[in-house]
Amino acid sequence: MTRFGMALVIVLVSPALLFAQVSQSSTVSDSLVSAAVIHSLDDSAIAAASRLTFAMPGAFAQQSAPQASKTGKSGDSTDQPPIEGSMVGYIDDAVVGSEIRTRFDAAFDDNNPDRAEFFYAECGCDSSTARGPNGLVKALNFEQLYLTGEFAPAKRLSFLVDVPLRWIQPQAFVAGSGSFTNQGGISDVQAGFKFAAVAAHREYLTFQFVASFPSGNSTEGLGTAHYSVMPSLLYFQRVTDRFSFEGQLGDTHPIGGDTPGFTGDVLDYGVGPSYELYRGENVRFAPVLELVGWKVLGGMQTSFIPAWSITSTDGYNIVNMKAGARTSIGNHTSFYLGFGQALTHEIWYKHIIRLEYRYSF
Repeated sequence: MTRFGMALVIVLVSPALLFAQVSQSSTVSDSLVSAAVIHSLDDSAIAAASRLTFAMPGAFAQQSAPQASKTGKSGDSTDQPPIEGSMVGYIDDAVVGSEIRTRFDAAFDDNNPDRAEFFYAECGCDSSTARGPNGLVKALNFEQLYLTGEFAPAKRLSFLVDVPLRWIQPQAFVAGSGSFTNQGGISDVQAGFKFAAVAAHREYLTFQFVASFPSGNSTEGLGTAHYSVMPSLLYFQRVTDRFSFEGQLGDTHPIGGDTPGFTGDVLDYGVGPSYELYRGENVRFAPVLELVGWKVLGGMQTSFIPAWSITSTDGYNIVNMKAGARTSIGNHTSFYLGFGQALTHEIWYKHIIRLEYRYSF
């Protein structure tokens, strides 16, 4: 091939190579190569042009390479999992981060709402000291709206506040125990913090401590009339790119109460696997199955079976199966919809429906 032919090949091919690698480098390298060919067609000029042509893309690519994202839960460059990492709807989220969350529950057929004063205060139907509603309920439906904010000033630490609103609808009363109408209002406010002992890209092990304050009107069934502290250990594991596993173990410890011995500790536990079934450019969909339980350690309840009496709740075990799915949109927004079914004879409710919106930032 002649010198002119070799030079022409270099001039024609080099812009295409440059544009394919780094678009902004093509103009610079084309101009330099063209100038070398026009002013000199000797072997040394051609060799210099060739070296310049194929050396420039690497230099420009190195300069223009995008910097690692530092978007926290939304990016993969840090050792925090992406925001879609937590898919559960009932187990507390082990991932530490800043978010706002709105959650709505509709539950049906609570047959002992004053059990260990976990849901509301001791029935006031046969005691002048009890601060619960004046009526022994055999079946109670309720709805709760939770407004939750969590702020993480550091990678491993966050603070949270939960303000619940409650509406209750008694369905049936024990004859002669009194009665009350539908009620609604603020329930017991909760506040606390999370600290992640392990905060890796695919795993979180988090200690959570929450305190509950008796802000709800207990005589209307909106609160427990006592303080509680709730330490928990939370776990998140991304097993594969699509499959995750989450768990929780905690305790609700009451402080105070109407009648000595009526309140009791409630140990809670749960496991929740999820699988990302669909992954689009901006939308992800993951079904999740959770097994959630409570073990009542001590305490009492106002009972109507076999007769109206105060009975012990020590050793009661309550287990629910929760099935639902979370849809994530973009890197910050997700929705959860799920249904819960009681699996044991003792219950907090027979059925529950949960709808949740979460925005993380």
